[in-house]
Amino acid sequence: MEKLSRNSRVVAITKILMENPNKVIGLNNFSDLLNAAKSTISEDIVIVREVLEKLEMGKVETIAGAAGGIKYIPGIGHNESSKFAKELCTLLRDEIRIVPGNFIYMTDVMYNPQIISRAGVILSSFFKATEVDYVVTVETKGIPLAYEVARNLGIQLVIIRRDSKITEGSTVTINYVSGTSGRIQQMSLSKKSMKPSSKCVFIDDFLRGGGTAKGIKDLLKEFDSELVATGVLVDNVGISKKKVEDYISIVELKHIDEDDKLEVNPSEIMK
Repeated sequence: MEKLSRNSRVVAITKILMENPNKVIGLNNFSDLLNAAKSTISEDIVIVREVLEKLEMGKVETIAGAAGGIKYIPGIGHNESSKFAKELCTLLRDEIRIVPGNFIYMTDVMYNPQIISRAGVILSSFFKATEVDYVVTVETKGIPLAYEVARNLGIQLVIIRRDSKITEGSTVTINYVSGTSGRIQQMSLSKKSMKPSSKCVFIDDFLRGGGTAKGIKDLLKEFDSELVATGVLVDNVGISKKKVEDYISIVELKHIDEDDKLEVNPSEIMK
């Protein structure tokens, strides 16, 4: 392979790192791919690291040891996070989103790649210092957001089902009280889905009463595992008594008034 210029190597290194978040990549891989000495690659990485940190687009960490290398940790600056939260609030305030029962239509938001990819970076940045083995979510609307968070953290996504499927093999099923309706519902998880004694983060699109999050916490106990954090896109703060306390949200929905106006604002951590 012909020798590449420094600019070309920097572009290639940046692309590889950003496509493999939180994955340790050895310098030998870059050296072989780009036909350059390790010392040269190290100098290129310094440039990549400085630019990403200066633009608040994440950081590059060096991992020492025989199996070491570098890894890219996605990130976003507070100003950009705040700007995103405000834009999302503007989008959600549209009165046509109100559906009977004082619910808000969010399906288009949850399946918008541009919105969900940015939300995934924001939420994952709060958990990057937490020891986590899995990201868990409940089918179906929260899956895209949970996938993005899992990808950014470099860990596996586990999807909890409402009903057990024959293709899942042996499952553990529990009953839980829905925070929305107060009714008894079920959630199911395959015994093959995760290792015992795992630490998990729960990601969802909307937090109303916290019944689902509480149910997941109880379900994980059946796997001798622990729910260490919860993150959601929208938190309904109009409900004061929730079944969970510690969680992170990007925007807050307070209430729907008599004129069908939605009061949606960035959460405190986004301001």
